[in-house]
Formats: sequence, structure tokens, C-alpha cells
Amino acid sequence: MVNIDCSRIRELQEKEEKKFIEARPKSSALFQRAKKSLLAGVPMNWMVRWAGPFPVFVARAKGAHITDVDGHQYIDFCLGDTGAMFGHSPKAVTDAVKNHIDNGITTMLPTEDSVWVGEELARRFGLPYWQIVMTATDANRFSIRLARVITGRKKILVFNGCYHGSVDEALIWIRDGKAIPGPSNTGPAIDPATTTRIVEFNDIPALEEALSHEDVACVLCEPAMTNIGIILPEEGYHDALREITKRHETLLIFDETHTICTGPGGYTREHRLKPDMMTIGKPIAGGIPAAAYGISEEVAERIQDRVAETMKTDASSSGVGGTLSGNALAVAAMRTNLEKVMTEEAYDRMITLAERLANGIKEVIKSRGLPWHVIRLGARVEYGYSFQPQPPRNGSEAQAGENLELDRLMHLMALNRGVLLTPFHYMALVSPETTEKDVDRYNEVFAECVDLLIG
Repeated sequence: MVNIDCSRIRELQEKEEKKFIEARPKSSALFQRAKKSLLAGVPMNWMVRWAGPFPVFVARAKGAHITDVDGHQYIDFCLGDTGAMFGHSPKAVTDAVKNHIDNGITTMLPTEDSVWVGEELARRFGLPYWQIVMTATDANRFSIRLARVITGRKKILVFNGCYHGSVDEALIWIRDGKAIPGPSNTGPAIDPATTTRIVEFNDIPALEEALSHEDVACVLCEPAMTNIGIILPEEGYHDALREITKRHETLLIFDETHTICTGPGGYTREHRLKPDMMTIGKPIAGGIPAAAYGISEEVAERIQDRVAETMKTDASSSGVGGTLSGNALAVAAMRTNLEKVMTEEAYDRMITLAERLANGIKEVIKSRGLPWHVIRLGARVEYGYSFQPQPPRNGSEAQAGENLELDRLMHLMALNRGVLLTPFHYMALVSPETTEKDVDRYNEVFAECVDLLIG
């Protein structure tokens, strides 16, 4: 097995940063200008996480390609970290938005599109009742609130290494066997261990013990973890998860915001899972901000019994809602995206290309003798969060394989060669607009970067 020398990583990082800066004078100038009015020089703080000393400023994004202000073109395998999973500005969605925008953007009233969307979400995901919100964070937050009110319990349970947006209760890690606030959690009001139990994914005894206290309203989880690399459930894990949550009268909520890459009905439909609630956001409206959460028949009845009267008298302060949630423009985009973009045919193409991508990466790793692994989840491929031979089975194992210097260098080398990857880990997402040529170019770039590393 080949090991990567740390001094080689730092040497290449210096060369690649110099190349990056010299090639992007306009992005550099915009960043310097932005620092005078935007905190950290970006409209949202995580945008500084991109490889390089400053972010690339975008001039145009279409399909699976991005052009920056300096005229460089990139094959986009980040795709807005799933927000543009079906390509940037799908024509069907942009046409629908253009047609609808003159008829009112938001009115606080339902439209016929909202009825169609509810019916389609129920058909795809198997949960009969839905609510439309702005972001997956909203969907997760509101689902937790509803779970608490109908169970009468205050705690939730999440898995180590999870990410469910800016939900306070989920910004928690395990370190040395203890639950601690996530290191990047900004200003938590209280110790999250007050509200949250946390265990490792794929650990059935730990799950059993955590729920045995009978104080957990819900388990909030991705059916396969995707925010600490990809961690797949072991055989039998979902059966155990469902049985244990039912026995302890704890609601099971699946966050399908990333795992929707598995198929048109997400991981839930693909594997015939039966959650009590489900949340989904990011790609569902073709890039227009929108999200949704679904509710089972039983949960819906309990919500109606406990919440309906309060909502009638004082819905404005229920903590569930948002003035722009379910706005007419977002719902119109969602309808078109579900009907014409998120199709079976699109997924067949995406998954076939993702297999081609994963096989190419595996071949490079094998032929160069690297101690790395590759995991594919539907149209999503990852190898670089955990630079180790075997796929991790939980968050702690994934974190143990982190190499932040190597991760940053690989991102920067790819960027300098026209390949854009999500900045948070080495994940590549394939869209229906991606071509075989794009995939093969990715694998060429990966091979070139590896060869530079090992010398």
C-alpha cells in the first residue's frame, strides 16, 4: 500500500495555491471588495470553506457546468451540494417559473399546484400527508416540534456525525464517549446533551439503551449517512431501528435531503422502509428554495387531536410555519420538477453514470496501490472523507480517517483542472445533464492528482 508523505502534500498545496491565484484575478478582486460589506467576504459564511485562498465567483451555471468571472469552465460535481442535483436551471423549471412569476409569488393562500404536489409526494414516498416549507432545516425543526407535542417527550435522538441543517438539537458530537456540542456550533443556547441523546450509527445495543429511558420523542436520521462521507446501514439495521422505535413509542423521522440521490422515492421507497415522518429539501424544486415533510396516517391523527385547536386560535405563534412557506412560486417549481425533471429516466441515467464514475475511481486507487475505498449511493460517489481501506460503519470511524490537509489539496487540484466538488468532503454527485465525457474527465483528473501525490 502506498502512503502519502505529508511534506509532499504541503509542497503541492503551495504550488496549486499559486496557480489558483494567478489564474483568477477577477475572483480575487471581487473577494477583496466583498470583505468591505459581507461578513468574511461571502453572503453565507460556509462559502469560505472552498479550496483556495478565496472562493471562485460564478458568472453562469447551466446544466452540469459552471463558468466563473475569469472565464474558467468547470464540470460541476458539487451541484449546489444537492440543491442542483438535476442540473442548474432545468428548462422545464425555469419555464414554469417565468410563466408563473407574473401571477403572484406569494399570497399566504393555497394553489391548485399545492394539491398536485401533495398527491405526488404521497405517491412517491408512501406517507399520506404533507406540509410545504422553505428549507430542510425548517422541515426537520417542525417535525421535531410535532413529535414532541404528540409524545409528550422532550428529547430527540440523532447519530454521531449527522447533519440536519441548523437544528440546534442535532449539532452534537460524541468525543471520548461523551456528548458534546459540535465544534462548529455557533452560540448554542444550552448544552445539546440536555435535549439530545446521541449514539453511533449501526450500533443496535446503543440504540436500544438510549431509547429504553422512554424520554425520546423521535429519532431523526438519514437512512444512510451522507454528511460524514457515506455510511451505509448494515444488513438488518433498519429492521432493528424500526422495531426498537415502535416498541419504545418513539417516532422515526427520515431526512431524505441527500439520500434522494438513491431514486425517485429516495432511500425509503428503494428499500421499502416505513418511517413515521420524512423530510426532504434542496433539489425538490429544481434549485428554488422549497422543502417538505410527510406524515403517516397515525401521526396525522395524533397531530390533529393535539394541535388543531391551538392552530385555529393562535397559529402565528405555534413555532410551525413561516410566512413564505408553501408560496405559490416555489410550489409551481416543485410541481414541474417532480413531474418533468425528477423522473425514473433521469435517475436511470444518473445512476449509470455514477457507476461509471465509481468504477473509474476504484481502478485508479487499485492500480496505484492506495489504501482508500469508494462508496456509491445512487447518483452519489465518495472516497475522500475517510482515507482508509475499509468503509466506516459509524461517525467515529469516519472521523478517524480524516486528513484535512490531503482533502483540501485534492479539492484544489481538481478545481485547478476544471472539476468542482463539494467543499465539505470529497463527494461527487452526478446529474441528468452530466455526460460520459464529463465522468471520464473527472477520472482523468483524479488519476493525474494521485500521480502527482505519489510521485
